[in-house]
Amino acid sequence: MTRINYMSLIKNLSNIPGWRTNRQLIVIESDDWGSIRMPSMEVFTALEINGIDLANDEGYVFNKYDSLASENDLSLLFEVLLSVRDSVGKPAVLTPFCVVANPDFEKIKLSDFTEYHYKPFTEELSETTGCEGSFALWKQGIEEGIFVPQFHGREHLNVKVWMKALRNSHSETMLAFDKGVWGFSTAQDPDIGVEFQAAFDFLDRGDIDYHKKIIGSGLDLFEELFGYRAVCFVPPNGLYSNQLESFCLTQGINMIGVSKIRHEPVGSGRYIKKIHWPGQKSTSGLRYLTRNCLFEPSQQGRDWVGSCLKDISTAFRWNKPAVISTHRVNFMSSHSSHNRDNGLHQLDTLLRSIVKQWPRAEFISTGELVRMICDE
Repeated sequence: MTRINYMSLIKNLSNIPGWRTNRQLIVIESDDWGSIRMPSMEVFTALEINGIDLANDEGYVFNKYDSLASENDLSLLFEVLLSVRDSVGKPAVLTPFCVVANPDFEKIKLSDFTEYHYKPFTEELSETTGCEGSFALWKQGIEEGIFVPQFHGREHLNVKVWMKALRNSHSETMLAFDKGVWGFSTAQDPDIGVEFQAAFDFLDRGDIDYHKKIIGSGLDLFEELFGYRAVCFVPPNGLYSNQLESFCLTQGINMIGVSKIRHEPVGSGRYIKKIHWPGQKSTSGLRYLTRNCLFEPSQQGRDWVGSCLKDISTAFRWNKPAVISTHRVNFMSSHSSHNRDNGLHQLDTLLRSIVKQWPRAEFISTGELVRMICDE
């Protein structure tokens, strides 16, 4: 069996279990909104010059291109979403999975790294050139039903692990801190052991109670900013303890977005594999949602429109909603207008191809899908 046939078989098999529908539903989920990530190309270059290897990092594309969404980025994204209508006349909708806060570097430094402080991502927007009016567009997108956020965490940051590295004066962590950055790869560093970006990974099981506090305060801030309670949560980097699930239910989360094969941390750098499918219910009563389509045009070397259309076809073959996984980085221009323009062009092509190939297709948000699954 060739590799192509083998991968096709695996994709078909992985789409068999779980919730089904006769409707051809398209859900576009986009991670990492709200996070600072890389403040500027000047910072990127300065970190590389000072010895932090960002180019060979698995997150290279994110390190190089990902940053806060400007007013222009959002306006152009909304133009693409509004330009394509589905079988019932609705425009395309994107569900941004959003972190609602970033570290307050100034206050942390003033505490001599003894206290952690954060501030809402809306403050970062108001302080960033070109982003001052971005949050007004977020609210416009919500009102128009084309850009409807769900919860990605309070920060895209493992607060306890990061603060420990700062208190220990870990050289690369301190260097990045001085530039307003935390998101470089650290899992292979023996002095750290987990990725800073993996907000709910841990070495010490005692961190789980702290993670609950982060989730609770993050969901409260989400509601304060957006005017509604999140119903779906996708943990950063996909890592979290299942001990958080019952707590999430008490906070209004009905569904958690996970990989079909999830690695659950159990402490001391160990992980166990869990298998999931859409609509599956945990022992706590929380349901799982998995993605079955991939669209990452910032990454070179693949026909992303063609491969995503094949993923959608496979999903529909098994009466599954097509849940497309993508990231904010594909639509950002702060560090490269070409990156954004390429991503938007491919998104436009994808959306137009969807409605042409599947005339019955319907664009819905993740929140709408959660309600469909949980109401049955």
